[in-house]
Amino acid sequence: MKRKDFFKGAALGIISLPFAIKTCGGQNVAQDTSTNISGKKYKWKMVTTWPPNFPVLGEGCSLFAKWVKEMSGGRMEIKVYGGGELVPALEVFNAVSSGAAECGSGCAYYWAGIEPSAQFFASVPFGMNAQQMNAWILSGGGLELWEELYDKHNLIPMPGGNTGVQMGGWFRREINSMADLQGLKMRMPGLGGKVLAKAGGNPILIAGGELYTSLERGVIDATEWIGPYHDYIMGFHQIADYYYSPGWHEAGTTLEMLFNKEKFNALPEDLQAIMRAAAARLNIWMLSEFEAKNTLYLKKILAESKVQIREFPQDVLNQLKQYTDEVVAEVVASDDFAKKAYESYNNFRNEAVEWSKLTEKVFYNKIQM
Repeated sequence: MKRKDFFKGAALGIISLPFAIKTCGGQNVAQDTSTNISGKKYKWKMVTTWPPNFPVLGEGCSLFAKWVKEMSGGRMEIKVYGGGELVPALEVFNAVSSGAAECGSGCAYYWAGIEPSAQFFASVPFGMNAQQMNAWILSGGGLELWEELYDKHNLIPMPGGNTGVQMGGWFRREINSMADLQGLKMRMPGLGGKVLAKAGGNPILIAGGELYTSLERGVIDATEWIGPYHDYIMGFHQIADYYYSPGWHEAGTTLEMLFNKEKFNALPEDLQAIMRAAAARLNIWMLSEFEAKNTLYLKKILAESKVQIREFPQDVLNQLKQYTDEVVAEVVASDDFAKKAYESYNNFRNEAVEWSKLTEKVFYNKIQM
C-alpha cells in the first residue's frame, strides 16, 4: 500500500460519533466530528484461480471478504468463487477487466500471454525473496509500475500474499544432470516455464485442481506447486518419489488482488481505503501462514511416505541460471514496458542482494546452521 493511501485510509477509518464535551465552566457542548458516510450497501463477486476453499490461498480470499465486511460495518459484502465455479481458473484477469466480476485473486505470471511484463510482478527465477519483493513493490517503485501496466486493462492490482521460497517440485524420476530435463513434461508457469523449455523440457500450464490426476496418469512427469503444506494436501507424496529443492524458479512469489478500476473508483473513499487495508493484511497473513505450516507438513510427508528429498545438482542450477538470463533478455527485448519494469526490478534486486550478503546470508550460514 502506498503511504499516502495508508494515511488516507487511517483517517477515513476513524469514524467518530457526535459527543458532548465539558467546557472549563462545566457546560456540555455538543461536538460533531462524524464523517459523512453513505449507508449504501454493495455486493461484489470475487473470482479466483485457486480451487474452491483451498487452504491458505482460497482461505485467504474468504478472510479478505470477512475483513472487508467487518471494517465496513456490513456495507460491503464479497462472495468468493473458486476457480471454475463462476469462470475458468485462468480467466480471472479477463473477468475482472470486463467487469463480469468486481475483483479477483491470482498471480501475475498467469497473464504472461496478455502482458509479458506482468511476470516481473510475480516472480523471476533466481530472483528476489518475499521480503525483497514486498520492499520493491511497496517502497521501491514496483507498485506504481504495476498499476501503470494494468491501467489499460481497466484493472487496479495490489499485492495479496506471498508464498515465500518454494520447493523445486515433485518428480517421478531423478534429476542428476541437464540430460534428465530433456523431454520432461512439467507443470511450470511463468518465466520458469520458459527456462525449462530452453533446457529441453516441456512446460505445461495446468490449474491447481487438475494437477494430481495429471501427475498420477502420466500427463505430466513432474510438477511444482508451492511447498510442503499444500503439496501434502494435494497428495503429491503418494504418487511421486522425489521432492527437489530449492525452488529456483520462485524464490518469493507475489500473489495479487485485482480490482475492476471503474467499480473500485466508484466506491466511497472509505470503502476504497478498507479494501487496501484488507489487501495489506492478507499480504502479511498469507506469507505468515505458509511459513508456519510448511515446517509441520514437511515432517508429515517424511513420516508418512518414502519420498526422497534431493537438492538439484549445482551444475544444473548454474545452467538454469544462464538460461534464465537469456529468457529475461528475450522478454525485455520484445516489450518496451518489460524493459522498464525489469530495469526497476533488477536495480532494486542488486541493491537488496548487497545488503542481504551482510545480514541474512551471514546469519544463516554462520549462526542459524
